[in-house]
Amino acid sequence: MPASPPLRRSSRATPAETAAPAREPPPLDRSRHAAPQVVEYLRERIVGLDLIPGTVLSRSELAAQFGLSQTPIRDALMKLEEEGLVEIFAQHQTVVSRIDIRAAQQAHFLRRCIEIEIVRGLAKAPDRDLERRLRATIVLQTALLGGGDYQEFTRVDQSLHRQMYEAAGVPDLWDLVRRNSGHLDRLRRLHVPAEGKAQAIVRDHAAIVDAIFGADPGRAEASVRRHLSGTLAHVGTIRRRYAGYVTG
Repeated sequence: MPASPPLRRSSRATPAETAAPAREPPPLDRSRHAAPQVVEYLRERIVGLDLIPGTVLSRSELAAQFGLSQTPIRDALMKLEEEGLVEIFAQHQTVVSRIDIRAAQQAHFLRRCIEIEIVRGLAKAPDRDLERRLRATIVLQTALLGGGDYQEFTRVDQSLHRQMYEAAGVPDLWDLVRRNSGHLDRLRRLHVPAEGKAQAIVRDHAAIVDAIFGADPGRAEASVRRHLSGTLAHVGTIRRRYAGYVTG
């Protein structure tokens, strides 16, 4: 199995910044194009803050460690640049970008508009099988409270929302939201460890599900608005605490 991608700090990183322990990438699926798999792996590590803002990614070292030529690595990094997650400079230096507050606000607007329509539609025709699956997801997320595994907590969080997109018949919109939410997701990842935040997320999920399966579109919409506003309402605190991570 190839080694984990290199972690090198750029001069813009602050002394207090530390990276999470490196994780080895999974073996590449040779039946699929390589570049999208590299994108998926690096995006997950960037959004999860394993690769913090300011981390330098070497194209040549990534190619060697993934066992690829530099072409798919270049393509992957260009895709991540389009999503605003990395900045590519001259001489093949690529740096994980700082979190852009304006980009996060736009992603929030997009997600809120879509999810309001999703929950209103679901509340007009409640599906009891969907209710069972969503409540099981909430039970799983509740079990993760207090464990400190914020990566898994966030993964389950996203699973609940993805299930609603799929139930509404718009799974491609989930992919659209994910591609445009890197900055917002990193803000949320910084905020989740705050005291009471994870518990509030679980309560919000329960309120959304209760409203949907209580056949109350208005309450479902209000619950989504409250849920999705949580992180941006604390952006000032996040900016002060993680000044080296945030811009805009």
